[in-house]
Amino acid sequence: MSSVGLCFLLFLSVTVCYWVPAGCYANGKVTKVCGSMEPHHGSSGQTGQSPYRLITNTTVFSPGDDILVTLSGSSYFEGFFLQARDATSQSSVSAVGTFILTNPAKTQLLTCNNQQDSAVSHTSDARLTEVIVMWNAPKDAPSAVQFFVTVVAHYKTFWVKQPGPIIYQHGVTPHPPQPTTTTTEAPTTTPSILPGPFTAEGCGLWKTCLLDPPGCDPKEELHCFFLSMTTVGLDKTSVMFELSGPAEGYLSFALSWDTWMGNDDVYSCVKDGNRVSVNAAFVSGRTHPEDESQSALSLVSWRLADGAIQCKFNRPAKLSSQERYDLDQEYFLFLASGRAVQGKLLKHSRQPLISTTKKRITGPPEILKGSRGPVILKMHGALMLLAWMLTGSVGTFIASFYKPDWPNQTLFGQKVWFQVHRALMMVTVTLTIVAFCLPFFYRKGWSKHAGVHPYLGCCVLALALIQPIMAAFRPSPDSHRRYIFNWAHWGVGSAAEIMAVAAMFLGVRQPSLLLSPPWSTNILIGYVAWQASFRFLLLIHKHLYIRKSAQGSNDQQAILSDQSQPGHWGSFIKLLILGAFTLGASGLLVAFLSIIATI
Repeated sequence: MSSVGLCFLLFLSVTVCYWVPAGCYANGKVTKVCGSMEPHHGSSGQTGQSPYRLITNTTVFSPGDDILVTLSGSSYFEGFFLQARDATSQSSVSAVGTFILTNPAKTQLLTCNNQQDSAVSHTSDARLTEVIVMWNAPKDAPSAVQFFVTVVAHYKTFWVKQPGPIIYQHGVTPHPPQPTTTTTEAPTTTPSILPGPFTAEGCGLWKTCLLDPPGCDPKEELHCFFLSMTTVGLDKTSVMFELSGPAEGYLSFALSWDTWMGNDDVYSCVKDGNRVSVNAAFVSGRTHPEDESQSALSLVSWRLADGAIQCKFNRPAKLSSQERYDLDQEYFLFLASGRAVQGKLLKHSRQPLISTTKKRITGPPEILKGSRGPVILKMHGALMLLAWMLTGSVGTFIASFYKPDWPNQTLFGQKVWFQVHRALMMVTVTLTIVAFCLPFFYRKGWSKHAGVHPYLGCCVLALALIQPIMAAFRPSPDSHRRYIFNWAHWGVGSAAEIMAVAAMFLGVRQPSLLLSPPWSTNILIGYVAWQASFRFLLLIHKHLYIRKSAQGSNDQQAILSDQSQPGHWGSFIKLLILGAFTLGASGLLVAFLSIIATI
């Protein structure tokens, strides 16, 4: 299949796909918590009675036996983590024996304490009501083995390390059940309610601030995204962070070594009902945050009022954890927001605000500048707009209406209209090729969340490449097949222009380069109206000229004597129209580029 056919097939068959969020450890890869068996969901486990139970098909075993283990409950659950441990040693965190799956589609084996297949977990956050696995007793099994399970009903609702049945080796006298006590780490701080909103006062004087839009004040403006950092103490041993923005669901900021998402130290304020949870996490790639906890945070407080979400906390400048970055280093700052469902963070609704320069967190106070538009994507948009709002539109405009003009003048051996048209269209094709490649360099592949826009871009590029190839093999002007080329060249060019305009309208809504909706859309509407009005004007002019020529005098000499003066003034008027069309298109392009430059 040709590239044109493939692009059109993609264009006709594509549907908009929505990004489906995944909860923390939704894939069940929970080996980081083999010892504690505690989900890092930013909240404590439930202390009440669990609706789930763990049973075995026997109470005695011998080394090498296979024991049936069943987890079930009166309500569904989204995740679980199952282990067997030495019941004779309450402090032991080492897993005993191995498991065998009965349903590999919904369960998976994990390696804990360097022992393969020693634990079982879920494979996704699909709802479950029952899980059945087989446990194989090892040759060196202890005299008593107890099963433990952590069950997650929802993201914020879970029961940690629930004790299950104890099974004994043959000949071992069962011990009476011992009372179990569950110890939990005391939280570093008890979150409190902020007495009032934050303010931008002091930004650049005693605290560093990142604001969007620049110069906004969270005390006065609901849609002000605000991040401030203030060092505490003369020795700057800790930093106080303030975060504020619209209460859409969550706000988060990240410390990053570069301007790419991945391997970032993340801090989030998440709306959960009428409360706000504040936690630290780590993002290893374009994935959901991992290892969420409050262990590194102190003096946590929050506020949820007036349509805004605000939180405040302290963090030591240096921490022993490798996943918490040293605040004495320089980082790019990311500021993102999005929706949250039952405490789960969904994909951010806009491109994150990224500081234009690195900042040492404990450094001197300053007001940072940021941008939501990556430079490479700004270049993509600017080059595409230059190609199709100016060079391409002027080139096709000349080919459509200016062929009869300047009949006796040539440029490098060819008619003037043809040379100008060819030069402008070659520039258009070149700009399109360069602009088309830039998003792939940025994304390092195909974007799955851009909707129809990239498919239209593929079609535009394919059609733009077909045009010069078709022109290179066109028949001579007096050939009887010339009309085929004329219609094909006009049809492909018109299709390319229409698709380019459609791609521009969809491009302004892309979250990776989200432009101001009213102004950017209005400029595009103005551009289409400007093109249509001038084309309509010259179509009327062309029709009247042909009609006048058909109704000319039978006196050939009279026609010849009167032809020069109207032709001269007609060409001059058309030249003025071309200038006005070009200036109008240039003005609209400059207005559009100024919007891109400000994001």
